[in-house]
Amino acid sequence: MSTLQHYKTKYFIKLKKHFLIILFFVLSISEVLAQHQELSELPNTWKPQSKTKTSEIHSILQAFQHSTVSGHFRYFFMTTNNEEPYTDYFANAVGGGLKFETAPFHHFQAGISGFYIFNIGSSDFAKADPVTKQSSRYEIALFDIEDPNNKSNMDRLEELYLSYHFNNAKLTFGKQMINTPFINLQDGRMRPTGVEGLWGTMNTPKKIKLEGGYLYRISPRSTLSYYDIGKSMGIYPSGVNMDGSKSNYKDHIESKGVLIAGITSQSLKHTKLQVWNQFVENVFNTTLVQADYLMDKKNGHQIDIGVQSIVQLPVHQGGHEEINKTYFSPQAHSFTYGAKVGWHHRQFETSLNYNRITSAGRYLMPREWGREPFYTFMPRERNEGLGDVHAFSLKLNYTIPSMRLKANTGIGYYDLPSVTNYKLNKYGMPSYAQFNFDLRYEFAGMLKGFDAQLLLVHKLNTSKETLESKHIFNKVNMTQVNAVLNFRY
Repeated sequence: MSTLQHYKTKYFIKLKKHFLIILFFVLSISEVLAQHQELSELPNTWKPQSKTKTSEIHSILQAFQHSTVSGHFRYFFMTTNNEEPYTDYFANAVGGGLKFETAPFHHFQAGISGFYIFNIGSSDFAKADPVTKQSSRYEIALFDIEDPNNKSNMDRLEELYLSYHFNNAKLTFGKQMINTPFINLQDGRMRPTGVEGLWGTMNTPKKIKLEGGYLYRISPRSTLSYYDIGKSMGIYPSGVNMDGSKSNYKDHIESKGVLIAGITSQSLKHTKLQVWNQFVENVFNTTLVQADYLMDKKNGHQIDIGVQSIVQLPVHQGGHEEINKTYFSPQAHSFTYGAKVGWHHRQFETSLNYNRITSAGRYLMPREWGREPFYTFMPRERNEGLGDVHAFSLKLNYTIPSMRLKANTGIGYYDLPSVTNYKLNKYGMPSYAQFNFDLRYEFAGMLKGFDAQLLLVHKLNTSKETLESKHIFNKVNMTQVNAVLNFRY
């Protein structure tokens, strides 16, 4: 039997073990709720609640008496099937949380939220694969990535903030959730990334939105605490330095915080223009410029065209005086650009996307902070930490409003530098092709409030070079099944 046939047989045998769970999600769900938000959207982790009119609030007591409470309960099943002889993993996670928010009083509003997670039956994440000596890459991220043995004591204070509303603007101080091109929810596990600091938004009458603030702590997805900016970098696997030695920046980065500013203009007809700058004190600076053009509908047809570019430069010594402890080498910089062409027709959408990270250097952004803003992004893999990349993706979305159903399919090809080209390949990722199939639904009737998702991912090695086990395990020649059930109120 060939290696490919053996891999297919092994995969389908293991898939049978989870058939009833997968079948339940396919047959019983009935409308979409996105697991991965668009980066331009406001965070919607909690279900919006009806607000009490400000004119009815005359005291702090009334502000609390007219508060709103939101709840979120979540079940997540994930399994990754690797080719022989590598270990497969699976996970079952369940959790829930509550958010409390006061009614506005003299333009002020306070909120607090928390979430807990239980491991209700999963692989032993402390047990490494005997061939590669590595453990689960994906499933452990449903829980506490810093303690693989933690199965029950997983709770996090997610939000604790005070906000001030005035005119078309809002200032929020404290623990909160934001979506930007570089720091965002990346909520493809049990809970999203949170930030702590001062954040402001303003909408002007000329269709211009201003966003920005100062962040001094971050709570990465798959962790239970808030960390200083420098300490938050290196919690996830950190790859290698440009000379091939193991990265050593964990617990060594010195930074006072992150300054972010963004402007989004829709004042030009059919055109959305974004300019973002993120300054990580003492480490690096990143600037993004993006323009998206959506033509008028003609006979139900629309054309969507977008272009994007990102430039990165070091700040001081890139985080530490010693070169082997820096995050962003003081001699490095990066440049990336991309484009997309899309077509919309009633319930059908499709786009052809391209992204180029030049050979000038690696595109770097702490994976603890969020997912990348490239047009070619597909859930379950990233091109962060790479240079000299040609990425292509074809995405198709189909919505059936009468059935409250949305299906998303993506096919991508990612031409990467050699796994031994450490200067441009931080994580030893080989070239690969990826296929995603995503069904998203929401229950109706007596089960209103429930929503569910089924996500299938397959990644295939396309590199022509001879690869070591560490370049294959949990990276390519693997299939993953995700099934998610939420209840929000």
